[in-house]
Amino acid sequence: QVQFVESGGGLVQPGGSLRLSCAASGISFHTHMAWYRQAPGKQRALVAFITTGGSTNLGDSMNGRFTISRDNAKNTVYLQMNSLKFDDTAVYYCNTYPPTQSYWGQGTQVTVSS
Repeated sequence: QVQFVESGGGLVQPGGSLRLSCAASGISFHTHMAWYRQAPGKQRALVAFITTGGSTNLGDSMNGRFTISRDNAKNTVYLQMNSLKFDDTAVYYCNTYPPTQSYWGQGTQVTVSS
């Protein structure tokens, strides 16, 4: 059974940083991976993806602030988020890229608030 377990979210002030982790199990990690987020009242959207070879792509609003990385030995994907803004408040999920519907986990809540 495939399982993605996200962690590392929390409450942070604007300008702060968080590092999210996603531990994968039950799946070959030789797949493209991504972080997605769903803000209140909005649809889930892609944040960043990383290929099996380590190439990355981030949304325009995240460039220079977020970094996606992976540790294949640990079957883990990370999202380093710096200079957080109010608009970054959302539940963050990891999944394959493109996403596999049956693999969505619980996500981890990130709240940016002063």
